[in-house]
Amino acid sequence: MRQTGPRSSIANSATTAKSPETFSMNAEEKTCQNCKAAFTVEPEDFSYYEKVKVPPPTFCPDCRLQRRLAFMNLSNLYRRKCDLCKKDGLSMFHLSAPYRVYCHECWWSDAWDPFEYGRDVDFSRPFLEQYNELLHEVPVIGLTVDTTNVNSPYVNLAGHVKNSYLIFHADFDEDCLYGFYVVNNKSLVDCSLMMNSELCYDSMHAYKCSGCVGLRSQVTESLNSAFLKDCDNCQDCFGSANLRGKKYYIFNEPYSREGYIEEMKKWNLGSYAIYKDAERRANEAWKSVPPCPYFMDFSVNCTGNNIFESKNCRDSFEVIAAQDSRFVMMQYLPTTKDCYDTTSWGNNASLCYEASNVGEGAAQVRFSQESGINAFDIEYSKAALNGARHQFGCSAIRKTPYCILNKAYSENEYKILRKKVIAHMDAMPYTDMAGNIYRYGEFFPLEFMPFPYNITLANSFFPLAKEKAVAKGLRWHDDEPSTYATTIKAADLPDHIRDIDDAILKEVIACAKCGRGYRVIEAELRFLKGRNLPLPRECPFCRIAEKIGLWAARRKMTERNCAECGATFEACYTQAEAPRILCKSCWQKQLP
Repeated sequence: MRQTGPRSSIANSATTAKSPETFSMNAEEKTCQNCKAAFTVEPEDFSYYEKVKVPPPTFCPDCRLQRRLAFMNLSNLYRRKCDLCKKDGLSMFHLSAPYRVYCHECWWSDAWDPFEYGRDVDFSRPFLEQYNELLHEVPVIGLTVDTTNVNSPYVNLAGHVKNSYLIFHADFDEDCLYGFYVVNNKSLVDCSLMMNSELCYDSMHAYKCSGCVGLRSQVTESLNSAFLKDCDNCQDCFGSANLRGKKYYIFNEPYSREGYIEEMKKWNLGSYAIYKDAERRANEAWKSVPPCPYFMDFSVNCTGNNIFESKNCRDSFEVIAAQDSRFVMMQYLPTTKDCYDTTSWGNNASLCYEASNVGEGAAQVRFSQESGINAFDIEYSKAALNGARHQFGCSAIRKTPYCILNKAYSENEYKILRKKVIAHMDAMPYTDMAGNIYRYGEFFPLEFMPFPYNITLANSFFPLAKEKAVAKGLRWHDDEPSTYATTIKAADLPDHIRDIDDAILKEVIACAKCGRGYRVIEAELRFLKGRNLPLPRECPFCRIAEKIGLWAARRKMTERNCAECGATFEACYTQAEAPRILCKSCWQKQLP
């Protein structure tokens, strides 16, 4: 998400693989070695794998995505001392995480040397086993934040943010509170998946909106409206869906200006009870009209959901300005080109494959995580940043080329050793607890993920029960008792925002959902009072989690038949979610 715009579409198709040595010009059916599902490798996939010199995958697209998302802790923060300067701070790693965690200032400083952890390759053991040991010794950064941030200490995966609090996967935001995937916004509260918007509350998937509340599912260029879904260019509208260029609509019924003003007097949203009733009524009203089957604007030859300004981008989700790519997700900064199986970031990334959180001029980054900023030719590495190049199995190496396991070599030595390591990975692959085999060409095993599975983004899209996760060798983190003694229950808060004064800033409220204590901050209270909006009854993390759940539900594409013309197409709604659905053409024809 960036200065361009949203509107898009996704497909969750299958893909499949071939041997490293030969490439087929025909589609091949494969069986995922992990979930045993069938998937197809298309001829163009084989051409791509040949271009980037990798073997086709042995895991299906969903299992590949699950592994990459398992390396992303989007919104969980913990108190933890820096292992170098010993100062108290915040980290995305829990105190029990078996890593050496440095604060942002220490990690980027010259007070330590990543080459101190270098070691020779041991050809008597699987290479990935040795790499995993390296990951547990080389310091990791506690929060992925940018030096451009101002007065925003409680953020992660964020850059260019100012006066913001608890926002995640964010860029170019000011005065924003509580949300994820927010880019180029100002004065948002409880908003996620938002771009180029301002003064909005409790909204998601909106672009260029101002003064709006309760938006859902692709609302664009709209003003002073509440509880809209699938709407564009609307002003002073309430509780409606599928509107285009409308003013003064309430629950999809037109009103005169005077009639609208009079009717809206019934909906004083400063009352929590009235706000929740309006939300409920809007949800019922939305069900009376067929939803937009998928979201894709200004895109050619693309499949998936939430794809914008893209070309030849297939089976992808939340993408802006991607070309000739497949299975990419959360590529929010233009441009992504010739990439397969990349998740998060973008920004002039090219020829990257099976990588998580890579971008900003990154090229030929493969099987790696959290790498970019002009990184080139990086394999099986983490935090390869700031001009890193020609690395294999490294962590936190910047600039210095020709490194393997954090040890530097001459160019010729590197090329010879790299070939030898790849041959060794094929001859002595790593095998995980589930029996999956990892030769050269696969992203890291799930059991290498640095976080407990249940706090990763993977658990939102591919939920696992604790017993099943532990059986797979994955860590799990049970919720700890709140460290705050609560002073008031959410149910005991005054109903209307006008009846809440600054004394609330001293209270510790027991979340109505999880029971944990949380505080209202001054910026939040001022925003809610200024916009006449109610105080929420759930903690920020429960509110963020709810939107993540809504977001994840729209990734899967389901084959549906148009209720009007009978055409078969893929939609982001199941039969249970939307019993009556139209193809995009018929949907557009019925717009009011």
